[in-house]
Amino acid sequence: MAERTLSQILSQLKHSPSMNYAEASSLLSKAKLALLKLSALTPADDTPTTILALARETYEQGALFAIRARNPDAFTRYVHQLQPFYELPSSRLPPNLAERNKVTGLSLLLLLTQGRYAEFHSELESLANREGGGGDVEGDRYLGYPIRLERWLMEGSYDRVWKAMKSSEVPCDEYSVFSEILKNQIRSEIASSSERAYPSIPLSSTKSLLFLDSEGDVVQFAKHRGWVVRDGHIYFPNIAEASDEDGQTKEMSQMVIENALGYARELETIV
Repeated sequence: MAERTLSQILSQLKHSPSMNYAEASSLLSKAKLALLKLSALTPADDTPTTILALARETYEQGALFAIRARNPDAFTRYVHQLQPFYELPSSRLPPNLAERNKVTGLSLLLLLTQGRYAEFHSELESLANREGGGGDVEGDRYLGYPIRLERWLMEGSYDRVWKAMKSSEVPCDEYSVFSEILKNQIRSEIASSSERAYPSIPLSSTKSLLFLDSEGDVVQFAKHRGWVVRDGHIYFPNIAEASDEDGQTKEMSQMVIENALGYARELETIV
C-alpha cells in the first residue's frame, strides 16, 4: 500500500514541475511518511532495490522543487539525504546518472554562487572517485556547465559566462535559477575592474558594460556603488592612487572591461 502511494505521489511531482512549492512540499511530506512505513528513509541492507529507487527519486524531486522555489537550505538538505543512496554500489541500486548529474551540477552551481570555491573543488574531486570512475565529467551536459562557468569566472572572462547564461545555453530550467545571481556577481566584478582600470567612463558605455536596460538603471547602480554621475560620465572616487600601485592589476582590469564591452557591442549589433 505504501509503495503504491509513493509511486502515485512521485508521478504527480514529475508530471507537474511548475506546481507551487507549498503543494509540492505537502506531497513530499506524504512521500517521506510512506518511506518511513517502508523503513526506507535511509538505505538498509534488506531494503528492496525497487524501494531504494523510489526513495532516491523522492529526494531528487525534493531537491528540484527546492531549487525552483529558490530555497537553497531545503535543496542542501535533500542533497545530503541523497548521498547514502548515491554511494550504494550499482549492484545494489543501478544508477540513474542523468538525474544524479543534474542534482550534482545544481549543487556545484549553488556553491559557485555562494563563493564556496574550496567546497566546489572538493566536490569535483569526489566525482573522479565515483564507482567506475568519473568519466568525461566536463563533457557531461549538467556537470560541464558549472565547471566551465567557474573557470571563466576565475579567468575574468565574464563575457563567456554571460553568453553561457542565455536560455539556449542553459542545460535545463532549474539551472537558469542561478542566472540572475551570477549576473549580479558579474556586474559587481566588472564594476570593481572599472574602478581599478579607469578614472571615469561614459555613461552610455557603462550601460552596455554592465548589461543594464537603461541609463536610469546605471544611475541607480552608480549611487549604490558610490560613483559620481556628472556631464554624461561616471567618475570613480579615489581611483588614481589605487590604480597606480599595481600596473599589472590595472592591465588585467582593462582587459576584462574590453572583453565585456566587446560582447556588449556584439549584442547591440545582433539586435
